[in-house]
Amino acid sequence: MSTQVPALLDGLVDDAAVFPPGSASLPDAVDAHRRHRAAWYADLVGPLLVPASAVLDGKLRDLVDPGSAVGLIGDTGIAGLPAAMSMLAEDRITVRQVEVAVAKRGEDPQPGLTELLKRAEAWRGVDVYAEIPLTFGLMGALDALAEARADGAPVAAKFRTGGLAAELFPTPPELAAVICACGERDLPFKLTAGLHHAVRHFDPETAFLHHGFVNVLAAALAATEGAGVQPVADLLTATDPRPLLQRVEGRLATPRPLWVGFGSCSIVEPLTDLARLGLLNGGDEA
Repeated sequence: MSTQVPALLDGLVDDAAVFPPGSASLPDAVDAHRRHRAAWYADLVGPLLVPASAVLDGKLRDLVDPGSAVGLIGDTGIAGLPAAMSMLAEDRITVRQVEVAVAKRGEDPQPGLTELLKRAEAWRGVDVYAEIPLTFGLMGALDALAEARADGAPVAAKFRTGGLAAELFPTPPELAAVICACGERDLPFKLTAGLHHAVRHFDPETAFLHHGFVNVLAAALAATEGAGVQPVADLLTATDPRPLLQRVEGRLATPRPLWVGFGSCSIVEPLTDLARLGLLNGGDEA
């Protein structure tokens, strides 16, 4: 196996070990993240994602080395982010990205998004991801993000693709419409939850159909090439990896467009799936 991660997979998987369903303790997550950063697959792994509540409680201070980079997840809401950002700065911990929900399902996302964009003006050099529900007001929120990004703000979208309830799993056509909408606006996006394996699959324990992250990768590539919602949905629906690999393998040497990546409570699971599909073996050509 190559010890080089292809450019297409660079930073694909953020380390969300402390979040469900893995729910590792913060000390264990920090120790494991150090090992990931020292491993041959380090380029696959994004920052350790930490909840703002853990920062505000002081639980992170003695665990993370000064100069380390983390992603801050706003589990305390938008209002709790400035204090968490200040504490991390005092501890000389670099915040690479901030991710927070701007509304609950069924709520208008515009007020929360407006507040987030205003606060983000003070966070220079930090990528900000607004989690937008795939319901009321979605397209208007994407327009607002695209406009802010065009004005130079380092902002993008984030969507939920799983959870503990069936309504948190968008259908392939629903997710395809969102991916295409982001492609039309040249708006990067992240995903969270439910992406436990490379290819779309049924979980017999929960009876949920989970999206596959290689499905999403193929779909994002198709959307950037101008594919419409139906062809993109077809890629998201596929349970056979072969059509996905046909689209992905020829792009391994190029940076990943549109889709920033996703957080996973396990790094080993996506790493193993990618190796089984042979997508990491292309690293020598990348």
